[in-house]
Amino acid sequence: MNIIQGIIIGIVQGLTEFLPISSSAHLIFIQRLLGVQSSLGFDVFLHLGSLLAVLWFFKTDIYRMIKAWWLSIGDILQHRFKEGFYADPYKRLSWYVILASVPVGIIGICFDSQIESLFGGALYAPAFFLFVTGTILYISQRMNSGKVDFANISLKESLFMGLGQACAILPGLSRSGTTIAAGLIINLDKEFAAKFSFILSIPAILGAFLIQLKDIGAIMDVNFTAIILGFIAAFIAAYIAIKWVLELIQKRSLDIFAFYCWIMGILIFMGSILNIF
Repeated sequence: MNIIQGIIIGIVQGLTEFLPISSSAHLIFIQRLLGVQSSLGFDVFLHLGSLLAVLWFFKTDIYRMIKAWWLSIGDILQHRFKEGFYADPYKRLSWYVILASVPVGIIGICFDSQIESLFGGALYAPAFFLFVTGTILYISQRMNSGKVDFANISLKESLFMGLGQACAILPGLSRSGTTIAAGLIINLDKEFAAKFSFILSIPAILGAFLIQLKDIGAIMDVNFTAIILGFIAAFIAAYIAIKWVLELIQKRSLDIFAFYCWIMGILIFMGSILNIF
């Protein structure tokens, strides 16, 4: 892998991690298009770049959530957890993010080998699930009434979005797409649905980063400059993607991503049939 390839893959990973268009499908596609095989060590740094971008973007909220969660531990010790839980929305949000992250952890552990098999061979599965991503994005926006927000989100809504995130472990199903769509279906405020989706990604990305950390030695096979520039590219692209989605969902709609997923799904499917990819 050369420097240009590293930067391109970093940009693609950073953008597609938070744009609702599936990072897994695009990474498989771009690597085949460039004729490179990304090493696990390189993937570690790309995930780190995306993780740092979302942490930096939501640094104020995350600080408040961590502080509130720590205070809620004190509430448990003082036998007043319920009072503090319902009085402070950040305490609720911190626990809801933790609990909503459980489904993806269970699915990842129990079905790791079966899911891994979908990433190899022809790109039929990613193409199909890209089409599914576009469809649920398009439909969910037309079902939303936007009644639930930061102040009144419940465990039920949080777990539903967590299940959406768990489904996105399949190649071609966008993690941000499924979680935002899940939030819109259960009538979360559009901007809050996107914001909760991005914050919910932190444990998932962190988990993937920690799992891949054991393969850090694989970076010996990759151009070190390509790794650093790929990491920087992933960070910048991820930050831009988060900002763009929040602006779009608030002022317009995410239909552009639904149309994009449909078109890309068809192109990748046809390319697989013709053995182009």
